[in-house]
Amino acid sequence: MSEVRIAAEPRTEFGKGPSRRIRRANKVPAVLYGHGEQPRHFTLPGHELMLALKRDANALLTLQTEDGDQLALPKVIVRDPIRGHLEHVDLVAVRKGEKVTVEVPIHLVGDAAPETLVDQQTMTLTVSADATELPEFVELSIQGKRAGSSLSAGDVKLPAGTTLAQDPEHVIVAILGVISEEELEAELTEAEAELGSGQAGAEAIEAEAAEAAGETEGDEVGAGEDGPSDEGDAPKSDPAS
Repeated sequence: MSEVRIAAEPRTEFGKGPSRRIRRANKVPAVLYGHGEQPRHFTLPGHELMLALKRDANALLTLQTEDGDQLALPKVIVRDPIRGHLEHVDLVAVRKGEKVTVEVPIHLVGDAAPETLVDQQTMTLTVSADATELPEFVELSIQGKRAGSSLSAGDVKLPAGTTLAQDPEHVIVAILGVISEEELEAELTEAEAELGSGQAGAEAIEAEAAEAAGETEGDEVGAGEDGPSDEGDAPKSDPAS
């Protein structure tokens, strides 16, 4: 891993105003936590810090303070959402020989089998190691992997002194098969046929419903016009009686 010596000036003013003045001077407000001590506030040179974190998000920083050198690792990095400039950094104090847990990037190496797609579902791996021996990244080989196969966190080969600190069954990468042009056309044709059948069925159901509604209406009209009426069926009086 990379180690960077960086000057750390004590910071005594706090709030939005002082922070803006620090940033206008191309510096970055920082807070150092750890080892049960009170947080310590510093101002760090922006350009040097940006270069250190650009090369390695877990860069080991040697803060040159008034009280001597202090090893620290980045914990929280806040950047301007538009320009990407560093706005604030939280650091955690560490010592040589101390085990820490961090996330490191996963680099895929090798080539999967022909006619496959590589779906990397997880970009980082959580590991534990000596604070001064953290790997900048880990590698995972996909050489010759065929469609339908997958690789998990437990498949990553870790450097000596580094241990896995997450579920070994967590899927890192999946190898998918490539759909040929013929298969794609066949799937589209089948989908269109199913869609057409669905529309035809819906139209048939609507037609049956309309026909049934028409027959019902006709029956109701016939009963009112041509059916027997109470008045017509009543016996007529016999004038002779």
